[in-house]
Amino acid sequence: MNFMMAFGWASIMLCIGMLLRAKIPAFRNMLVPTSVIAGILGIVFMNVTMEAGVTIGTDMEMFTSIVNHLFTVSFISISLTSTPQGEKSNAGNVLKGAVSMGLVWCLLYGLTPVISSGILYLMGGMTDMSPGYGMLIPFAFCQGPGQSAAYGAIFEQYGWENASMVAITFASIGFIVAFLIGIPAAKLGVKRGIAKNCGKIDEAILKGYFRKEEQTEYMVKDTTCSSNIETLAFHFALIGVCYVLAVGIGNILSYIPGFLGTSMSSMMFMNGMYAAYIVKWLMKKLHLDFLQENVLQGKITGWTADYLVVCAFMAVSVNIISQWLLPIIVVVVLVTAVTFVVCFYFGQRIGGSNDFERTLGLYGTCTGTVPSGIALVRIVDPEFRTTTSVELGAMNLVMLACTPVYILILAYASDSLTLTATMLGLLVCVVLYLILLKVTKSWGKKSYYWK
Repeated sequence: MNFMMAFGWASIMLCIGMLLRAKIPAFRNMLVPTSVIAGILGIVFMNVTMEAGVTIGTDMEMFTSIVNHLFTVSFISISLTSTPQGEKSNAGNVLKGAVSMGLVWCLLYGLTPVISSGILYLMGGMTDMSPGYGMLIPFAFCQGPGQSAAYGAIFEQYGWENASMVAITFASIGFIVAFLIGIPAAKLGVKRGIAKNCGKIDEAILKGYFRKEEQTEYMVKDTTCSSNIETLAFHFALIGVCYVLAVGIGNILSYIPGFLGTSMSSMMFMNGMYAAYIVKWLMKKLHLDFLQENVLQGKITGWTADYLVVCAFMAVSVNIISQWLLPIIVVVVLVTAVTFVVCFYFGQRIGGSNDFERTLGLYGTCTGTVPSGIALVRIVDPEFRTTTSVELGAMNLVMLACTPVYILILAYASDSLTLTATMLGLLVCVVLYLILLKVTKSWGKKSYYWK
């Protein structure tokens, strides 16, 4: 009942958010996603009812748990989806954009924890918030609510009190600054003639839904007979199989000595990804992959993303974070400023006709998630005439270069490294990413100018 009430309240917030998006011009013009509107409503609702002592049948801990589990499900669903092949004529441009944006993302992934932890260290006597909590910022800003909840939970295993709450708070604010700053920047680019493919945004995109006469496409095709098993049920069954397999993988990884075993066994989202690859490989070997429908799998991923965002907001307790509200705000403001400067500096130096679109997509991704980046790209490229959206998806492979960063952070969280050693290690990673940007010719001359 606790879970179902949480699901129900999140659903109510989504429905109200969808109504507000359709009716309030400011939300329409800013293309604010329903999940973000619903999340803001949800955080107010949860904290007001908690403060008033009103029983709603669930609590914030349940929303934190939902975020953790849904993130694993989303990783499984993404991994089960086959990647479409890009246009061969644009392969070179896609590769360059993916490598460049991926390396800038890695640069911020290593730089932001140094900045945030450094800020908290310098604030010292002003707050009792440990500098170590600053190490959570890359999981929140660069990766979103799912990763922040997952890594926050790992931190809590090592004794960091309320780490999940702090990480999710960072992630929630990240979604807000993604659109609060990204949308005006996109509109300024359109006004100054930098965006070459802006055109006119379709009315359906503005209001956020399709009227009956606009509903021209079917969502999916059936791969199973509904009299036997519904296609949707089969796809969720695959996810369930992968989830159980992921638990088994986690148990095996727990035998690795030291903090690596503890940390890797707790990374259910990564174990879910491994499990999904195994299941997908087995289906291909057994010639059963025709039963999987890519469009439906993508819709399931989208479903998890919407609920992830709203539940992440509803998991934040103002009472718990209020004692650290000042340092959290200071960290978020400065990290947002650094993220903006880095994205807009390197974004216009990748080299290509779509560098402005890349800049917006990169900023949205480095403060929220890839869908946040694509939402900003859609403002200046509503018909996706550029390859930017494909590049944002492809850069996930390059993001694997961030592995040394999270290993260093987890080593610190487990008390295997000192704060000084961790920050020095992270700075070495930052230098290496800068070198890679030069070596891959991703750091060149400006390709566009603000007039």
